Parts: sequence; C-alpha cells; structure tokens
Amino acid sequence: MSRVPHDWDESYEGRPPWDIGRPQPEFVTLAQQGFLRGRLLDAGCGTGEHTLLAAASGADALGVDVAVRAIEIARAKAAERGIQARFAVADALRLDELDGRFDTVIDSGLFHVFDDEDRPAYVASLERVVVPGGRCLLMCFSEHQPGDGGPRRVTQAELRAAFATGWEVRSIAPASFEVREGNRAQAWLAVLERH
Repeated sequence: MSRVPHDWDESYEGRPPWDIGRPQPEFVTLAQQGFLRGRLLDAGCGTGEHTLLAAASGADALGVDVAVRAIEIARAKAAERGIQARFAVADALRLDELDGRFDTVIDSGLFHVFDDEDRPAYVASLERVVVPGGRCLLMCFSEHQPGDGGPRRVTQAELRAAFATGWEVRSIAPASFEVREGNRAQAWLAVLERH
C-alpha cells in the first residue's frame, strides 16, 4: 500500500514552490517539437499547467492528481482560459482505474516523490495505461541538485533501472526545473517508450 509522505491537499492551501503559474520551459519545448499529442495523461498534474499546454497544443488531455484542491484550481484555470482539458482526482499508483489508454504521459516532478517500494508500482501503473509505442516524458530532480532540501534526488541509473522492463529509454538528458523566486533545480528529462 502506498504511503503518502504528506497531505498533498494541504500543499495547495498556499502556493507550493513547484507551482510557478506556467508550464516548465522543458515541456514548452517538447510541445513545440510535437511531443504533446494524441490521448495524453498528465500524471500528478498539480494545478494543470502542463495539461493545459498539451490541450492548447491539440492533445486530448487529461490531468490527474491525488490532491482535490489542485484539481479544483486546474479546472478553474481551464474554464478561465477557455481550454478544453479534463481533470480528475486519481492515484498515480492506480491509473488503470481511469479506464483509458494513452499515447503520451507527462510526469513533471512526480516520479521523485515515490520511495523505492512505490516506484515499481508507479511504473507498472504507467504500463497498464500507455499504449505500445506510447511515450512517457518524465522530469525529476537529479542527484546533481546541491543540498538536501526539496524532493529526493534520482540518479540516471535509478531511472534506467525503473524502466528496464517493458520500456525503451530513448533519452535521458540534463534539464532544470524552474521553481518560485526565479530559482532552478537540477533535473533529468527522460523520454521513455513503451514496448
């Protein structure tokens, strides 16, 4: 059974540091390159910026998050901006409960919240909903981020090991998250293809 490290709804009572009010630049670039397409799932979507980016780019986009408050904010953004995107409260460890299959999955900062026990469950959850040939576009904190504040760091080897079965690692490249106050955090950006 999954152990939630803290109350995610509580995180959205204020504005968490990962909520910069716009999509991460790395995902804007992916959208411009045509990667955000088809039936798209944004796993751990938070307040929906990447889901909205994908929908505006022509994808049939669904954003899911375990935090009810985040989904409420995402739905309000979609209505305010007039963007056709869907949002649902869902557990990323049980994505098959969505009763849908997806060509593309966005994971911006979700993978690194799972511990060693939950990572395989998350990858298995992704496998059940991504069509063969579909892709997961995953960005997580890397071990190159100094200090110990913020989420757990992930090595490139850990990413490769997590997706060693049922997936092809197309690329893992250094990237960075923008966080509030104009700061950046070192990350990996992985393109993973479902066998």
